[in-house]
Amino acid sequence: MGFGEFSTIAVESIGPLWVLRIHRPEALNALNSIVLNELGVAIRLVSEMDTEHAQGLIITGAGDKAFVAGADIKELAKLNRTEAEKFARRGQAVFHELSLLKLPVIAAVNGFALGGGCELALACDFIYASENAKFGLPEVSLGVIPGFGGTVRLSRAVGIRKARELIFSGEIISAAEALQMGLVNRVFPQGELLKAALDKMTVIASRAPRAVDLAKKSILNAWDLGIEEAQHMEAENFSELFDLADTREGLSAFFGKRKPVFRGI
Repeated sequence: MGFGEFSTIAVESIGPLWVLRIHRPEALNALNSIVLNELGVAIRLVSEMDTEHAQGLIITGAGDKAFVAGADIKELAKLNRTEAEKFARRGQAVFHELSLLKLPVIAAVNGFALGGGCELALACDFIYASENAKFGLPEVSLGVIPGFGGTVRLSRAVGIRKARELIFSGEIISAAEALQMGLVNRVFPQGELLKAALDKMTVIASRAPRAVDLAKKSILNAWDLGIEEAQHMEAENFSELFDLADTREGLSAFFGKRKPVFRGI
């Protein structure tokens, strides 16, 4: 399956930057098994590209109402226990693969990011939101709980007490509230959101690709390791860069008072 063969997502490139839109407007871009499978394929295709052709990924929703309004309730209602676990593990696997992408990923949340949509945004490196964006994990109002990593990632994003409050209550919050608690990085007018994400990604893409990759790896490791072990890993990632031409180029450009030309090697 190539980028032109998807039915529920749309992928386009702007130079080495990629924009992936969840595209189920009739269901407010809700996640079902087809979306998860196609999202997984797209992530894998981007991950296999070299740095010349893929330097950043932006994920957003089609239209101006929803990023992803949640998991498809019609599909959830048909699941038994075994099928529910399989569905949750599939979503977790796709979002985990997304979180491990070597290139940076920005969620451009352009509307409702509820349930699985909020979990998808949390799996990205950071979140930009439009002024009309809404966030929440309202699963308890349906008698279920987040199943795509929400109980894990939200507490790491906003702290365990705030995560408990949001998940236990199932309340939906505004972009302004999400910004205040540190869930999102910045908030923009709807019409400026995608440009702002592309502008930021352009800045990131101007940096040494391998350095960005290893910085991301070090941050992810710090989540799961003790401080001492995480710092040991950070030192290993730091030293690995000194075998690369880009590192020598960056240092040489600094002393030469010129702009570095990074080649991803």
